[in-house]
Amino acid sequence: MSKMTVAEAAAHFNVSKEAIHNRIRRGSIDCIIENGVKYVVTGEEKPSKTRDDNRYYDYIEEENARLKKRIDTLEHETTKLRDQRERMLIEERQKIEMIYKERDEQLKSVLQVVASKFLTNMNVETVIEDAVTAEVVETDPVDLISLKDFLKLKNYKAKQKEKLKKRFKRAAKEDSRIIVKKKKLYLDPQKYDYSDLLQ
Repeated sequence: MSKMTVAEAAAHFNVSKEAIHNRIRRGSIDCIIENGVKYVVTGEEKPSKTRDDNRYYDYIEEENARLKKRIDTLEHETTKLRDQRERMLIEERQKIEMIYKERDEQLKSVLQVVASKFLTNMNVETVIEDAVTAEVVETDPVDLISLKDFLKLKNYKAKQKEKLKKRFKRAAKEDSRIIVKKKKLYLDPQKYDYSDLLQ
């Protein structure tokens, strides 16, 4: 092992003095200072970490890109599943409403038979109408969903829900897409697009 000045080291390695200073700063070669003069210690050059560092950084970047792509895929799948769930819930609701509607029709026909046989002195239509009205619990109109349920399906946070409820209430005065019934707001997402109010 020997020592030499920066200029001698530059000539020895056939590089510039600046390159030697850079190696000293990186720690790839050793140096000592004697009487205010910087000497380069030669004989054992420290292995360069630059290549390993570059490979490490490349690996990190590749992993970041892969994870970002995976996150994008998962977000897309989550949105797709949420939309499917929303459609399924609306379809199930419509099926239930159809069952109630069919049941009402059956009830009407049964009452008509009963009324025609046993209530000859009374107005048959009035009896049937009264019986159906008393029997059937009023449900929301077919194809409609309450604003509350609609916002719940969209998974908005509580603060955002309140903001959107106020916006829909203001719009309900003039917007024909929003149905008001007994001070409740109803939407028909099968028929109308409400994205302008949801932004």
